[in-house]
Amino acid sequence: MCSWYGGNVVSFIESAGIESVRTAYRSPWQNPLVERFIGILRRELLDHIVPLHERHLERLLKEFINDYYHPIRTHSRLDHEPPLAGTSVGKRRHPPNAELEPEPILGGLYTNYRAKAA
Repeated sequence: MCSWYGGNVVSFIESAGIESVRTAYRSPWQNPLVERFIGILRRELLDHIVPLHERHLERLLKEFINDYYHPIRTHSRLDHEPPLAGTSVGKRRHPPNAELEPEPILGGLYTNYRAKAA
């Protein structure tokens, strides 16, 4: 297996028993899930924020994935629930009369609402 992804990813894939299949260059139909995710990144992040340098891009990607994409953003394949909906990090259902406070994500590009502490 090619080690373009780094040692941790390669060892995880091998330990999970996943067989690596190399796709042809410039053949997006061979890997539709990655192509869809890259399109989401472009439309929902990079069309709105221009990274200043590589470190800035890494920080944006981490915040997008950890604070928005997994815990908040709904996915049609998951019946319009976020991937982490069933975990403590995921989307919480608020009581009807709860007072909510906004939590800006990516400098206010997206907003998550949390119940105020009593």
